[in-house]
Amino acid sequence: MNDFVYYAPTKVFFGKGKHKDIGKIVKDYGFDNIMLQYGKESIKKSGLYDEVMLSLSEHGIKVVEMGGVEPNPKLAFVRDAVKVAKETGVQMILAVGGGSVLDSSKYTAAGALYDGDVWDFPTGKATLEKSLPVGCILTLAAAGSEMSSSAVVTNMEENMKRGFGSEHNRCLFAVMNPELTYSVSKYQTACGVVDIMAHTMERYFVPLEPTDLTDRIAESVLKTTIEAGKTLMDNPEDYDARANMMWASSLSHNDLTGCGRRNALCVHQLEHALSGEYDEIAHGAGLAVLFPAWAKYIYKYNIPRFAQFARRVWDCTEKDDESAALSGINSMAEYFKSIGMPSKLSDFGLDETCIDRLCDLCTFGRQRTVKSYVDMDYEVIKDIFKLCL
Repeated sequence: MNDFVYYAPTKVFFGKGKHKDIGKIVKDYGFDNIMLQYGKESIKKSGLYDEVMLSLSEHGIKVVEMGGVEPNPKLAFVRDAVKVAKETGVQMILAVGGGSVLDSSKYTAAGALYDGDVWDFPTGKATLEKSLPVGCILTLAAAGSEMSSSAVVTNMEENMKRGFGSEHNRCLFAVMNPELTYSVSKYQTACGVVDIMAHTMERYFVPLEPTDLTDRIAESVLKTTIEAGKTLMDNPEDYDARANMMWASSLSHNDLTGCGRRNALCVHQLEHALSGEYDEIAHGAGLAVLFPAWAKYIYKYNIPRFAQFARRVWDCTEKDDESAALSGINSMAEYFKSIGMPSKLSDFGLDETCIDRLCDLCTFGRQRTVKSYVDMDYEVIKDIFKLCL
């Protein structure tokens, strides 16, 4: 096991009706002037917006609203929000939504205390040294942003989706009521299942020393998410399944499943190129296509690892390691299909003509390789995208 530092400072308020306490939670932290970020109309149609605003009002908290965050949040929106945050002197950002709203809020919080352009952080021109606090009311179990150190935004001018990690990106608190996810569609629920699994598997399939306890935690998160996903396809209001999935979302991306390991998130790098170029593609759907293809290409560099994954997570019984490894990869791909996820690029209306552009985006114009069991350069990434056809 490698040396590591585990840091998870986010305070979690988990359970039924917890979102109604948001005014007291914010007030107890000493804030009375906040920015509220959310998506489009769903939180208003559901009544959540009114409940949040009532609770904040009852505790004398001034609210500056920034609604309209889109899926794959946009840099232009963030720049506007940063400007408003600076002009109004807000003390914190409250995100009400899923990963996109959280990522937008984290970028806004970073930019609010920075004199330059917030795009400097993901491009490496600046290092985040301080940030406004961010809290959230989670409405979608998927990205794990409620406890992660990462944030991602899309620059539509360059069709470039970029993220950056910083301990300053971690939320101060997260309010997590699984009931708020009852209305999430089957498709978006399935996207969330894939994203949770991918965050866990990205930390599982890395060059490592023996880390059996961390392995077992990761495998438990995977098996629990798989079962919750199956249940929710038939019963979207199963509280226990929603609760398990919501908590799995947090554990998959708060670094717990990576303790003692190096973390590369290599498949995410491929997917960021895909949904950065094609904004209509949901992140989880892109991962559902890419993860099995990546695994089929890369498994031969660590067959025992993929065999363990197959036996412990998918209950594969093959005696031979390579047969087991391939069986596990196929089981993963079939599971994704069973919950309604796409399995190839053509499901998005794409063909081989898109691949060179995606490889160029992923390698920053052939200026970088993506780290995995082998360095994934332009040609390796091209071979992986071809497996998605």
